[in-house]
Amino acid sequence: MKKVLIVDDEQSILTLLKYSLEKEGYEVIQAEDGQTGLELALNNQLDFIILDLMLPKIDGMDVCKNLRQNKVNTPILMLTAKDDELEKIIGLELGADDYMTKPFSPREVLARMKAILRRATYSVSSVDVENGVEEKHKITLTKDSVGNFKDEDVEIIKAGDIEIHVNDYVVYVRGESIEMTPKEFELLTYMARRVNRTLSREQLLQKLWRFDYAGETRIVDVHVSHLREKIELDTKNPEYIITVRGFGYKFEVPN
Repeated sequence: MKKVLIVDDEQSILTLLKYSLEKEGYEVIQAEDGQTGLELALNNQLDFIILDLMLPKIDGMDVCKNLRQNKVNTPILMLTAKDDELEKIIGLELGADDYMTKPFSPREVLARMKAILRRATYSVSSVDVENGVEEKHKITLTKDSVGNFKDEDVEIIKAGDIEIHVNDYVVYVRGESIEMTPKEFELLTYMARRVNRTLSREQLLQKLWRFDYAGETRIVDVHVSHLREKIELDTKNPEYIITVRGFGYKFEVPN
């Protein structure tokens, strides 16, 4: 049973969401302020967090920031009473996976949550076994590679100093495991599978965010910036995620 934390200071919202999620088979825990929500998130194994922006004691932005700083990568859906693009971008910059504006229906929240959980879950596929040793299908990308690799084709993608373990949801950069949010991992994997192909912001928005942020391509830039901080030696002179001015981005393998 998946465990969900709801943090909101409106009792009516807590009651409604708790009822709707439990009806769908989720285990639900709740908090009415940011401090309690943060403590619950840090001390429980959670599958999902629904987090209001405006909270007593600690606001949702600071809760999100604290969780990501503490390497808690549980998917977060932020709720707000204001339809403010700047707030959305700031929330996403701090590590939230998605954003919803009040008022909303429980069905909307459930659908959005299920979509995020699907994107964050990578099932382990079968492996070939030879002499009792597991052999995973691995592909090494080069500067001249051009690809469009389907999910079932490869389990490990190696590009320069980056190694993406697709089914295990792990990324190694220069030999060290790197913490990533589900959206960052999905973005990196999507681009690496399309190495040396220019991808427009609109294409990335449509493929990775579906209809959630139609037209808000700034969100793509925010996530690319986060990704560069984690994989590039010099974010001002990136070697892997290259900006194609006026269009979008391209994933390359350095010499």
